[in-house]
Amino acid sequence: MSHKRGRQRRLLVINPNTTSSITERVQQAIHAESPPDVWTEAVTARFGAPYIGDPCGYAVAAHATLESWARYSSQHTLGPDGIVIACFGDPGLLALRELANCPVTGLAEAALAQAADFGRCAILTGGQAWKPMLERLLPDLAHADRVCGIETVELSGAQIHADPQAAEAVLLQACRRIEQRWPVDSLILGGAGLAGMAARLQDRLQLKLIDSVAAAAHQVWLAPPSLGRGAPPWLLQPSPRNS
Repeated sequence: MSHKRGRQRRLLVINPNTTSSITERVQQAIHAESPPDVWTEAVTARFGAPYIGDPCGYAVAAHATLESWARYSSQHTLGPDGIVIACFGDPGLLALRELANCPVTGLAEAALAQAADFGRCAILTGGQAWKPMLERLLPDLAHADRVCGIETVELSGAQIHADPQAAEAVLLQACRRIEQRWPVDSLILGGAGLAGMAARLQDRLQLKLIDSVAAAAHQVWLAPPSLGRGAPPWLLQPSPRNS
């Protein structure tokens, strides 16, 4: 699946979960935010969780991210010029940055980089399990010291994705709680399932909202350099069958 907006730069979007409708929505959002010379292409993980919402799904998603990239690379003579990992936990980011020969970012890293331009920030995402997961992730990311707090709603990212209109009231209430609770300059709406929600809510809030998917479309080109070591031969080897 691809969007052609000029052929000078190829941007690969990797969805580490197995839900193709999320892939499509994220790709559309990144396509809309990308410069005219960027051609976006997206792939969906072949295995793993339908939506990443717990440590088990997150652990498998890192493998799925690397496998998706390796399979794409094996099928294309020309590799991408940039890669976005379409999950707010950035599964496999550091490993893929070692293997790929182009800039790589994830939704969390990209959103934090954009939020740093405004000052202090908070994070809002779907699914209560994500709070401790993000608390473990943040120390590995730049600008984590700007984060004043993490808030979650009971709705999962998958539920928000499935019915964004119904999720608006829940997210708006959470945003207003954050405005009152922390002295922040921006609020990150984190997660592939929340793509587009910042635009829906911004007019009703004074706090600057940051869409993590839109941020990735811009920040990928500013990501740290990758090492380009290439995929290890075993990454695409089929699993041995039980005898």
